[in-house]
Amino acid sequence: MSSSLRLELTTPDNDERPVYVSGNFCDWLPDIDVFQMTPVGPGQFIYEFPGDLPLPDQLEYKYTRGGWDHVELDAFGGPVPNRTALRTNDVRREYVPHWRWFGGPFNPAYLPRIELLGDTFKVPTIDRFRRVHALLPHDYDESDKRYPVLYLHDGQNLFGGGAGYGSWEIDQKMAILAARHHHEVILISIDHANDERIREFTFHRTRAGNGRGQFYLDFIRHTLKPIVDRSFRTLPDTANTGIGGSSLGGLISLYAGLMHPNVFGRLMIFSPALWISPKIYFDAIRFQAPVPMKIYAYGGEQESKYMVPNIQRFKDSLIRQQYVGNPINLHLSVDPEGTHQEVHWSREFPKAIEWLFY
Repeated sequence: MSSSLRLELTTPDNDERPVYVSGNFCDWLPDIDVFQMTPVGPGQFIYEFPGDLPLPDQLEYKYTRGGWDHVELDAFGGPVPNRTALRTNDVRREYVPHWRWFGGPFNPAYLPRIELLGDTFKVPTIDRFRRVHALLPHDYDESDKRYPVLYLHDGQNLFGGGAGYGSWEIDQKMAILAARHHHEVILISIDHANDERIREFTFHRTRAGNGRGQFYLDFIRHTLKPIVDRSFRTLPDTANTGIGGSSLGGLISLYAGLMHPNVFGRLMIFSPALWISPKIYFDAIRFQAPVPMKIYAYGGEQESKYMVPNIQRFKDSLIRQQYVGNPINLHLSVDPEGTHQEVHWSREFPKAIEWLFY
C-alpha cells in the first residue's frame, strides 16, 4: 500500500547541517540520501515519502542532522521519545527545538565567556570579601547590543564542577539556549559567604545569629550593580534587572523583590526556604509593585510536603495586592519528582530564563 505522508519541519535557524528522517522504515540508519529533507526556507524543511515506498502501518521515526550523535533533543538538551505516525496521514507539521552536537547537548562555541569581575569585593557591614564572575553571551563582542542582567547567589554551585553539592551548569544551559538565540542575558555569579551564608540570606534571628540580608542586598544594589553597569553593556532599568537563587538564595531573592522593587523586576525563585521566615507572607500581602514584575517560582514535591504548598501560599498572598498595584506575573512550576538538589535547579534554569526574559 502506498502513502503520500508529508513531513513539514521547523527548527531554529542557526545550523547549516542537513536534516534527515530516520526510522523503522529504513532500519534506523540516520543519514540515507533518499530520506534527506528539502530546505524550503530559514529553519524550514519538508519531506514527502515516495508514493511507491512500502511503509509499515505505523511509522516510528526521529529527525537527525546526519548521525545519532546529531539527533534531535528537547528544548533543554534532553532526549526525546520516537515520533509516531500512521502511513495514511497526509501532513504532519513538527518542531525540533534543539539538536545534539557531535554527541554533546550543545555546541561549545556557544558557551558564554566567563570573566572574573573580582575576588576581593568587600560587603560593607558584613565585612566579608566576595568573588564575583560575569558570564557574557558568547557573541558579546560581535555587536553593540545591550543586555538584561541576572544576579545569582551561591556562585560556588553555578558553573564548573560545583562545590560540595554539585552544579547548576548555567554556562552549559546558556549554550543550549544560544542555539535558538535565547542566550542574550548577562549573568552575574556571586559567591556565598560559606559559614555566614545563613545570616547573609536572612533578615531575622536564626540559630546562626541575626540575619544580615539587608546588608547583602545593599552590597548588590549600591556596590556591585554600578560596577556591572559601568563594565558591560547592560540594560540597567528595573524591567531588565533580575535576581535569583535556590533555597535560602530563593528566599533572599524574594526579599530583594519585595524590598527593592524599583531595582529588581525579574525574580528567579527556586525551592525558597520560606519556612525560615514566616513573616514573608504578611510582607507579600502588604506589597504593592511600583512597576510590572515577573516572578518564576519552582518547587519539587519530593523536597518536603510543605515546599509546594508554601510557594502556593506566597503566590496567593502576593496576588491579593494586584488590585491596587502594578501587575505581577508569577509562574509556578512544580516538579512531582523534584528534590532539593542542584540537578533539578539546573534543569529548571533554562526554562526560567526563557520565561523571564523571552
